[in-house]
This record gives sequence, structure tokens and C-alpha cells, in this order.
Amino acid sequence: MEKIKTFKELKIWKKGITLTIEIYNLASQFPEEEKFGIISQMQRAATSVSANIAEGWRRKHTKEFIHFLHISLGSLAELETFLEISKKLKYIQNIENFDKILSIIHELQKMIYTMLKSLSANL
Repeated sequence: MEKIKTFKELKIWKKGITLTIEIYNLASQFPEEEKFGIISQMQRAATSVSANIAEGWRRKHTKEFIHFLHISLGSLAELETFLEISKKLKYIQNIENFDKILSIIHELQKMIYTMLKSLSANL
């Protein structure tokens, strides 16, 4: 197996980018008055996931990478909360979109937990 040379090769980083694109697409359908409210919060939480994975990777120390992976998990929890609120406010009209994004979030959480377990075992 070839050693990963950059964070851009990490499946969790790529999945985080996919999630961010989905959130931006979904948020574009929200009411304009939410532009500086829940839309902004959702977009920041989504972009934070891959950004923290990238930052943690660049730190080059396993303990720091683990720390940033935990921050990414926190951002995913935030994002899931904003999605639930948006659904209850009926900003999300297509439940299939909601389910698709929720599925990506849960898959990404599992991937991060798996990586955390692997990294922790090697400390």
C-alpha cells in the first residue's frame, strides 16, 4: 500500500468536500432572509469538516491530527442540528435531499471514527 502524501488523498477529506457541495446546493433553496442566519451557519459547519481534516493532517503530529478530527466530528454534529432545524422550519422541501445529506454525514462520522481508532492504536 502506498503512503498518503497529501490530505487531498484522504477519503474523509474528499467526502467532506462532497458534503459541503451538497450543503451549498441545499442552502441555495432556503429563504433569502436566512442568508446571514442558518444558511451561513450550515455552510461554515460544512466547510469546517474538510478544513479541519486538512489542518490536522498538515500538523504532522498524530495527536494533533486526532484533535482536529474531533473538531470535524463536532462540526458534523452542528450541521446535523442545523439540518433538523431547517427541516422543522420547512426550509427543506425535498425529504430525499435531507436523507441524502444525513446519510453522507453519518457515513463521514463512521469514517472519521474508524480513522481515530486506527490512529489511537498507533500512539
